[in-house]
Amino acid sequence: MSAGRLLLLGAGGFLGRAVARDFAQRGWDILGIDAAPAQNAPSSISYEQMALPSGRLSDVIARWKPTACVHAAGSASVALSMQRPEQDFRDGVVVTFELLNTLRLQAPECRTVLLSSAAVYGNPSSLPIDETHTPAPLSPYGFHKLQCELLGDEFARVFGFPVATARIFSAYGAGLRRQVVWDICEKALTSNDLRLRGTGEESRDFVHATDIAIALSRIVHAAPMQGERYNVASGEETTIYELATALMPMLGLQRRVEFGAAENAGDPKNWRADITRISALGFQPRVRLSEGLRGVATWARAELGYPT
Repeated sequence: MSAGRLLLLGAGGFLGRAVARDFAQRGWDILGIDAAPAQNAPSSISYEQMALPSGRLSDVIARWKPTACVHAAGSASVALSMQRPEQDFRDGVVVTFELLNTLRLQAPECRTVLLSSAAVYGNPSSLPIDETHTPAPLSPYGFHKLQCELLGDEFARVFGFPVATARIFSAYGAGLRRQVVWDICEKALTSNDLRLRGTGEESRDFVHATDIAIALSRIVHAAPMQGERYNVASGEETTIYELATALMPMLGLQRRVEFGAAENAGDPKNWRADITRISALGFQPRVRLSEGLRGVATWARAELGYPT
């Protein structure tokens, strides 16, 4: 017997694929939507190729009648949002409004999770960061994610639509060809100069894609769905220096890690999440950072043509 009917936006992306694997294993029937061709979709799901926003979405939702929705579509790039804020706004805020309004009309009982980001916090005044911390985004990406959260508030409070937000911290895992873990692996394996941005004391709360998918499942199953936010993270702080030095032996390298290159505009300094709220729904991280990094290192060597 099916656990439910999941509508998964962004099904061809890094986190979308992780969500598809997890929910399929739990017995869900899944319809994925993504702009990418069908060959990029997980084989275990039904799939519609669609660039959002799209007038086709209403017909698809009316036909599928989802009982739950995970919205993992859109850009996840601070740098791109700095270069093209109008595109980031369209892909984030406009698409989120269209999704929520269409679900309100076609599937008003659909339990919906919006994927947001720790970027809404900016540089927090204290650590760990809980969900009541005042948002202070540093980039268009962070501001637009916050606007998407406010849309969730609107539809929950005005229309009684069941929606919650997951604030994802620093996602990583094999298959993600961007962000700091991949950047370090790629530079270490392809360049003689391992010089990284910043001081090395910048820190992040890394959370593996497998754990993110588990957390989203807990929200779908157990959250009150009244517009509330949940930090999705490990609850542990790791500096970029610690990250880079841990990766070197996993990559089979003996490389001195140097810092001092210019910092990226819009990037925060330090993050560590308070995960009390998501833990109350039954979530606990399962993938230790050392284990997850070994998996990424093995995959990165294969991707870049190094023997494993």
